[in-house]
Amino acid sequence: MMRAILVRQFGGIDQMKVATDVAIPTPGDKQVLIKVICSGVNPVDTYLRSGQYSKLPDLPYIPGKDAAGIVHSAGSLVSRMKPGDRVFMCQTNQLGSLAEFVTANEENAFPLDDKLSFEQGAAIGIPYFTAYRALFQKANAKSGNRVLIHGASGAAGLAAVQIAKANGMHVTGTAGTQEGIDLVRSAGADAVYNHRDKTYLKKLQNGELFDVIIEMLANVNLGHDLKLMNRHGRTIVVGSRGTVTLDPRDMMGREASVTGVALLTATPEEWSEITSAIGDGIKAGWVKPVVNKVYSLEEAGQAHHDIIHSKGAKGKLVVKIQD
Repeated sequence: MMRAILVRQFGGIDQMKVATDVAIPTPGDKQVLIKVICSGVNPVDTYLRSGQYSKLPDLPYIPGKDAAGIVHSAGSLVSRMKPGDRVFMCQTNQLGSLAEFVTANEENAFPLDDKLSFEQGAAIGIPYFTAYRALFQKANAKSGNRVLIHGASGAAGLAAVQIAKANGMHVTGTAGTQEGIDLVRSAGADAVYNHRDKTYLKKLQNGELFDVIIEMLANVNLGHDLKLMNRHGRTIVVGSRGTVTLDPRDMMGREASVTGVALLTATPEEWSEITSAIGDGIKAGWVKPVVNKVYSLEEAGQAHHDIIHSKGAKGKLVVKIQD
């Protein structure tokens, strides 16, 4: 048996309970069983838990899609990893990383370089994979493009900064606190603005327009983004927590576009491209996950609260499961 967070009813964080009698999952032929050291928390985890997502898991379920740990055992057809290997995982269609053990399909588990901690490993998956998909598979970003990352101090925003800079783009970011601004600068952004400053949009609009905008909070910023795009500009919506009113004329004259992104819709070929690119980034050293805070398993509900209600994002929130 193992310890895990169980959600028996969709709702608030009070639905997240530590259970001590959960059966350890058995890996299939093409799966690995991972001893979870750390589990990463993403906004999508909170949408699932609260029942506000298009496709919901059967109840009860164990939350969590990102994790880092050690391979405990491997199925008979697994060829890329063996027991004892340090790994991180990212699985879009499965859950269960807020537990002492989790199974992952072989294509969803990846070597964790020794230069990265387990906390950092748990911060790679969804943020970096989503940022890569947004920039290259949706925005077709290229070296020399001017990129605005609206909400750059969160885990996905920082990942987008690092990826864009590593690929020769000029990056402008926004953040809501001085600490967040400093963090975005340290990630390599060429310019950073405080989006709580009432004059920041005027400062942005006085500068050059952007070829690509990566938008983390579309219900607040999307209307502004349309005015900040260059001719044929592309705004990619990574996150939104409500509705927004737009003026299509702001797109028409520029022949600009707005596109949503969802990692779970990636084809096998796109998934392979993403994982290969991020793996190359880990080897090259530009994948540098920033961990904001580490929680215990008993504090997992607080992590779910904080990722939505914090006053300023500063990297990834991680739950430490065991040593």
